[in-house]
Amino acid sequence: MDFDITPSQTHLQTDSLYPEVSRLNPGINIQIVTNLRPAKYFDIRFLPGVSFGQRNVRYYKDQIPYDERQRIESSFLEFPLLLKFKGDRLNNVRPYLIGGINYRYDLAGKKEYDDEKPVYLRLKRSDLYYEFGSGLDFYLPYFKLSVEVKLSTGLRDVLVREPAPGYQQYVNAIEKMRSRIWILAFHFE
Repeated sequence: MDFDITPSQTHLQTDSLYPEVSRLNPGINIQIVTNLRPAKYFDIRFLPGVSFGQRNVRYYKDQIPYDERQRIESSFLEFPLLLKFKGDRLNNVRPYLIGGINYRYDLAGKKEYDDEKPVYLRLKRSDLYYEFGSGLDFYLPYFKLSVEVKLSTGLRDVLVREPAPGYQQYVNAIEKMRSRIWILAFHFE
């Protein structure tokens, strides 16, 4: 999980606080596969599920780490609707391309700031993502294994613009923050 952060240019000139995602963290995603095959080379897939992960936003002031990193945890309910374009099967392998939209609702999104945790950024709970990727279907004796790589990019700014009292510099340093998630998926059908 990652963020695509656009730093605030006015804040950079006045306070020189620069936000960035310091390190990518792996998460876990569990989905149920629902597949409709309207044509030989096309499938419509609905994969409702849950995913869990975290992202760390670190701030720099004059290229020196500033204060603590902001650790933002997410627990998503997700509802992707995808179109799968399949190639011809060669022996027991079939390549495919996949793309579509995914509505995610963050159950870990908070309405208020927690005084016990030093996290001064909050995220909006819902977002719509576009997804695209590719994969391979392996036809094994008892089941089909699909290995796929996807990029999921949020369409809207997910940052809540209400800063924590006394810590407005964290929100003010960001002009726009969109979610970005790289997914390596293994489907068993």
